[in-house]
Amino acid sequence: MLSLFLLGVTVNYITRNSLGLLAAELKTSLGMTTEQYSYVVAAFQAAYTLFQPLCGWLIDVIGLKLGFLICASIWAVVCMLHAGAGSWVQLAILRFFMGSAEAAATPANAKAISDWFPRKERPVASGWAGVGFSIGAMLAPPIILVAHMSFGWRGAFLFCGVLSMLWVLLWWKFYHSPENHPNLSKEELALIRQDNEPQQTRLPFIQSMKTVCKNKKFYGIAIPAFLAEPAWAVFSFWVPLYLANERGMDLKHIVMFAWLPFLAADLGSIASGYLTTLYRKVFGCTRINSIVASSVTGAFMMLSLALVALTQSPYAAIALISIGGFGHQVISCMLSAVVVETFDKSQVATVNGMRGSSAWIASFLFSLLIGAVADNIGFNPLFIAMGFFDLIGAVFLIALIAERRNPAKRESV
Repeated sequence: MLSLFLLGVTVNYITRNSLGLLAAELKTSLGMTTEQYSYVVAAFQAAYTLFQPLCGWLIDVIGLKLGFLICASIWAVVCMLHAGAGSWVQLAILRFFMGSAEAAATPANAKAISDWFPRKERPVASGWAGVGFSIGAMLAPPIILVAHMSFGWRGAFLFCGVLSMLWVLLWWKFYHSPENHPNLSKEELALIRQDNEPQQTRLPFIQSMKTVCKNKKFYGIAIPAFLAEPAWAVFSFWVPLYLANERGMDLKHIVMFAWLPFLAADLGSIASGYLTTLYRKVFGCTRINSIVASSVTGAFMMLSLALVALTQSPYAAIALISIGGFGHQVISCMLSAVVVETFDKSQVATVNGMRGSSAWIASFLFSLLIGAVADNIGFNPLFIAMGFFDLIGAVFLIALIAERRNPAKRESV
């Protein structure tokens, strides 16, 4: 079931990253300036920001299978409609609707983990679940290049939409909740449900959000997410344009290298969960503190982005960005793990959606900033800023989430 979900997230990111990979040609074909391109990116990010809590609440209420199926069907159709765009305004409108549907991916991720794994296995499961987000971005460059060479940029969007619709059919036929899965034994179901988490009453959307906002631990998740997301937005939407404009690469050369940060992100996703095991076994951390420690480790790795501004070699720049990709995905997976560790199962999709909204507010604002200043000051000051954002976020994570030593019990933390 996790593999089927990861396949869906992979397709999600292929459709999402198609815009960034085709950005240079779209600017020429549709007569876009860099600032207008930033509005197209921001339209997607604004919708993603607004709709993540709503998509999360929808999934909590009607279930993962139906909720994700509805959203995936919408993004598949809208992706195909991109082929008919005749101006940047039309493209921005389509990206808004696509972002509203693709916003389901982040809350669905938390829901899948909470449904299918007992608490003790969720940090590692979160790491593996994060692979789908970055492997889709890694596979996007060669897939989009082949589709572009075969059908042009319009055909590339059509191809991605059809790919998404094929996955929708697989999801509809093969996904089941643990309680309804025809091949799951009673013993396996008992293993998944061994924590005996009580099922809480599902609240109306607004009431559910108010309940979450009253919990200070939510801000220990939301603020680091806000500070982490600009880097991922740059990886997804701006690095191809950066490589074209400031490093002089054409589409074929970009495709040769643009997937490397996402390969590193895949490795970071996988490593993140095992880092928690390392911190527990070697340093005696509690489960929550091991997750926090893993996230802080990722934050220090993000300093590599600041060094991008100091290198003249495009290959060194890609290597440093790749280190940042590894670090970012460690942070992202661990923030998702904190959600499923801290909040009730009936709320995890809603909370993860709100976490995603916090992140994408920053993504939206940072993209507008890039569009406004990149042509004048370049990308280097922006990379320096991204290098330090996550260390600030780590302070909030430690202050609001980390468990404190209990002197009376002399427990290790």
